[in-house]
Amino acid sequence: MEGKEEDVRLGANKFSERQPIGTVAQSQDDGKDYTEPPPAPLFEPSELTSWSFYRAGIAEFVATFLFLYITILTVMGVVKGATKCSTVGIQGIAWAFGGMIFALVYCTAGISGGHINPAVTFGLFLARKLSLTRAIFYMVMQCLGAICGAGVVKGFMGKQRYGVLGGGANFVAHGYTKGDGLGAEIIGTFVLVYTVFSATDAKRNARDSHVPILAPLPIGFAVFLVHLATIPITGTGINPARSLGAAIIFNKHKGWDDHWIFWVGPFIGAALAALYHQVVIRAIPFKSK
Repeated sequence: MEGKEEDVRLGANKFSERQPIGTVAQSQDDGKDYTEPPPAPLFEPSELTSWSFYRAGIAEFVATFLFLYITILTVMGVVKGATKCSTVGIQGIAWAFGGMIFALVYCTAGISGGHINPAVTFGLFLARKLSLTRAIFYMVMQCLGAICGAGVVKGFMGKQRYGVLGGGANFVAHGYTKGDGLGAEIIGTFVLVYTVFSATDAKRNARDSHVPILAPLPIGFAVFLVHLATIPITGTGINPARSLGAAIIFNKHKGWDDHWIFWVGPFIGAALAALYHQVVIRAIPFKSK
């Protein structure tokens, strides 16, 4: 018995539990156990001759197409119901958006990074995670995929019924101001893009390797939670491609009147998330070269 107690005592004291905090923790880069990816160049002409570049763009197109198809069809199903109780309701819509992001990021992360959202692409571009060439290409392919996805839903629903049901277009709900809608989009996109940065951070993945983490899971869950909170305000954009695709196919004043909010808000939110993660959380500008 005494021998077992001695083993327990030695085992408990074998490793120090004291962890560096504050600026001490930030200065431990000499023996860092992770590789910091180099900043992406602003322009990368060689990308234009690489098949992997176009393959990534195609992956973004297909992913955004599938995203709009499933999510807008879910929205249509809820809107056409006589009561919310007879449909999946707001919770079902939120699960459709969050679940599709989880699945699609998982499928495409190894090919394109699984952005599926111009705001995410913009935030990662500001953090020098990809070149301007690739960022623009991704955004174009995302928007085209979104338009096609919403178009297929309209084909299923029929032009008249699709128009009556609102086409899944984003707009500021009655009782809220444009400022309310803009604020909801900024904060919602901040939550999403900040989660993307945190879930894919090289330092976190290395130092928290004892905690199994699947990056698409927190990203999809963030989308789900933001939708729960902001569907009653704006229908939840936080993705300019999603808003653009639905607006173009719906093509009525209701879909265009507040459309600027669903570009300005997400881009501001993405920029703030990139700034917060890079400057405050990672303190990259303050690290010694």
